[in-house]
Amino acid sequence: MEVEPVPRLVRRDGGRVVAGVAGGLADHLGVDVFRVRIVFVVLAALAGAGVAAYGLLWFFCPQGDDTAPPAPGVRRQSLGLAMIGLVAMAVVGFAASGTPASYLVPFVFIALGASLVWREFDTSHRAPRTPLLTWTRLIGGVALVVGGLVVVVVAGDRSFGGLNSTILAVGATLIGVVLLTVPLWMRLLRTLNEERSARIRNAEREEIASHLHDSVLQTLALIQKKAGRPEEVARLARSQERELRAWLFGDPATERGSLAAALRSVGAEVEDAYGIEVEIITVGDLRPTNTRDAKRWSALVGATREALVNAAKHSGERAVDVYGEITDDEVEVYVRDRGVGFDLAAVDDDRQGISRSIRARVERMGGRVRITSTPGRGTNVGLMMPRGDGGSVEERSDEERSEHGERTTEMTTEITMDAVAPTDNRKAR
Repeated sequence: MEVEPVPRLVRRDGGRVVAGVAGGLADHLGVDVFRVRIVFVVLAALAGAGVAAYGLLWFFCPQGDDTAPPAPGVRRQSLGLAMIGLVAMAVVGFAASGTPASYLVPFVFIALGASLVWREFDTSHRAPRTPLLTWTRLIGGVALVVGGLVVVVVAGDRSFGGLNSTILAVGATLIGVVLLTVPLWMRLLRTLNEERSARIRNAEREEIASHLHDSVLQTLALIQKKAGRPEEVARLARSQERELRAWLFGDPATERGSLAAALRSVGAEVEDAYGIEVEIITVGDLRPTNTRDAKRWSALVGATREALVNAAKHSGERAVDVYGEITDDEVEVYVRDRGVGFDLAAVDDDRQGISRSIRARVERMGGRVRITSTPGRGTNVGLMMPRGDGGSVEERSDEERSEHGERTTEMTTEITMDAVAPTDNRKAR
């Protein structure tokens, strides 16, 4: 079942009555806008919490892009609820807290005046109103704010909170300036954010363009020059695909020292050197935490590279698969090709590719190797390295070393020998 995404919280533009906060919140929550407005009215009666919440949402929520105007009945209803909220705030404040009306009523007028000024300066996608109506509302709003502050300061010639009238007048003036210039600060803040976003997008586009020019376009030019050499074209395309995929989805900071990244790097190196396709799949990842782990994973990666080189040289196939899995107990890496295969028992003793570069390298660090190959059906090299604190082969007891030798013998007997590989292939390995 597909879940519908939640709409982004934005204020209504065309459908707003005061600032579109209640309508935008209703659209975001998926409820009726009338219920949201009732909640704001109830909160307004609680020491003006609804008015403060409405103002904060007005400031922080961006403007929407709707154009449908509200119905006349909805507009009248909304304005009526707004007046009820302001009256409820005044009445409850006067009756419950004992705040003098000479202070409380001017605050109501200040809120009305600030709303008028904010609304006229608010960025809107709708058609502009007549200048006369705009200036009338601005002047009226400024008058309400200034008049309310003056009344608060000089009403009854009283001090407010222990402050004399001079300090209170200075504070009221600063509050009035802040209230009347909030829309300008809102517009400036949003403009700065838009410019910053535009700079970031432009920098990203330039980075992408530079990378495509330095990598993809250069590779395409080389492919055009080598159009008559299919193997070279395939190698270039494969290398570019790998590089572009790592640039798009990789994170160099997190992959530094990663075992999975080291395996991919080895695969890319063998691809470029021998012109084959190496498909690498890893499940899980880890990073060395001490010197022993670093040597252990280095030996595993080195053995993987040698197995890939052997497959590239002698299998006769153009594609080799590598599968790595990191479990709680050990790390397993399998290198498989579907080439000519060989008879492991018939490999000459003086050939060191398997015995030293793969088997001895892994076993010295406490791992084990399993090689199965059938002439004509390919080769599978399995490398298993423990993750625990077990030491190298030299550090094990005689009993452990004996058990390890028995397991090695059992794995060697699993090799299917249907035929004997050619002599040159047998010596090469």
